[in-house]
Amino acid sequence: MISVLLVDDEALVRVGLRMILETAGDMAVVGDAADGRAALEAVDRDRPDVVLMDVRMPGLDGLAATAAIRARPRPPEVIVLTTFDADDTVFRALEAGATGFLLKDTPPHDLLRAVRLAAAGDSMLSPGVTRRLIDRLTAEDRTRRRREALDRLRDLTEREREVLTEVGLGHTNADIAARLHMSEATVKSHITRLFDKLSVTNRVQLAIAAFRAGIVE
Repeated sequence: MISVLLVDDEALVRVGLRMILETAGDMAVVGDAADGRAALEAVDRDRPDVVLMDVRMPGLDGLAATAAIRARPRPPEVIVLTTFDADDTVFRALEAGATGFLLKDTPPHDLLRAVRLAAAGDSMLSPGVTRRLIDRLTAEDRTRRRREALDRLRDLTEREREVLTEVGLGHTNADIAARLHMSEATVKSHITRLFDKLSVTNRVQLAIAAFRAGIVE
């Protein structure tokens, strides 16, 4: 049997969840709590396998309670169950250690599946949340790459940055020389130094560095 702890400040929600879980046949509700602090006590007392955790509660909220629970030795899995799926809440819940994130209007069979997955060490997110999570992580990856690229450009002179920008825009040496009012030989010298400073071997890599740093959109 999978033992489950219910945490929600609304008694009717806890009753409804209990009815759904106890009809599954392989789950038992071992306790419930109306706020985060009571949830911590219940986890220590009842030793559940899975905690269904609301977010907005008086006192210690669900996100803080989740983090505290997951910091315990051999903690139960926590599924955050809430009425809203704002991106910031999703990511804060996952950062706090939640195994999954479900909306309260999730169909009962999906809720039961999520509990089973959590008990087995797997996870489940509401439909739509996964797509936004991937998008967010992709955006964060772009941010990380931009930060790393900017760090690499830190030692460039102002003139070298100008040349790098022109390379990123796809201009030839002759174009760059005309646009920046310098000889082609000087342009080549700057590009050679850019190769060395940015540890690249060709103009395409220079252009990529320019894009990643955000100096060329």
